[in-house]
Amino acid sequence: MIMKLARLTLLATILITVVGISNTQAQKILDKPWIKENTPTRRVIPYTHVREADVMWHKRVWREIDLREKINHPLYYPITPIKDRKSLFDVLKYSITEEKTLKAYDASIDDEFTVPLTIAEAIGKMGDSITIMMEDQFGDPTIPQITYEPIESIDIVKYRLKEDWFFDNERSIMDVRIMGICPFATAIAEDGSVKGIKPIFWIYFPEARYVLANYDVFNRQNDAERRTFEDIFWKRMFNSYIYKVSNVYDREIIEYKENNPIELLYEADRIKDDIFKMEHDLWHF
Repeated sequence: MIMKLARLTLLATILITVVGISNTQAQKILDKPWIKENTPTRRVIPYTHVREADVMWHKRVWREIDLREKINHPLYYPITPIKDRKSLFDVLKYSITEEKTLKAYDASIDDEFTVPLTIAEAIGKMGDSITIMMEDQFGDPTIPQITYEPIESIDIVKYRLKEDWFFDNERSIMDVRIMGICPFATAIAEDGSVKGIKPIFWIYFPEARYVLANYDVFNRQNDAERRTFEDIFWKRMFNSYIYKVSNVYDREIIEYKENNPIELLYEADRIKDDIFKMEHDLWHF
């Protein structure tokens, strides 16, 4: 009886020791002097309700965000996800394929969010099929094999935004709402060469806000005051240029202006100035 009791005591001691070691190893290391609570629990600022009867003036505008510009780098970096930050594309991709909190829409059809993509279809859009030559039994590269090359953050070159500018008579302000966002990546031909750029998918932005509000963006001035992707778009902390505005012909600027970058920028600035003048005229009594 005493021997049996001693064995049970020894077994219990070993079990407690093993559990204690496991709990110690599983304990999360605090990498800062404080617990990060702000961003993970951020809530989206709700849009103000707008009645159609209060919209005195409205114009739909399409913009491009060039990720080569320094001010837009917070949307592009880090290329590889790190502990506390991801690029905007990695956030969208993770939300579509892993968390399943966002739905992607086919960009090859239109930008009206009419054709939703399944997760498998969205993954197919986020990659290219390339042909590589495998070696045969004699060591010669003669066997073609099609492989899937996924698109990474480093391949994203720009984003397109679709937004609505309108004057709300109830609040007497010119307001803007981003309705959609579309990443563009370098397009790879079957032989592995670069053949241009292509749209990947459209995301309905009002839904994406709830995801973007919980991911940090780097702040060059202060690490303690990290912004989120939602802050970047809400506060218009990015640079862009207009490439299309609603018109009777439904055409882009490049279709009716000379294919000259300077002329395109002049026309984009003219449209932006027209929006400013419209707000000014509505306030002029």
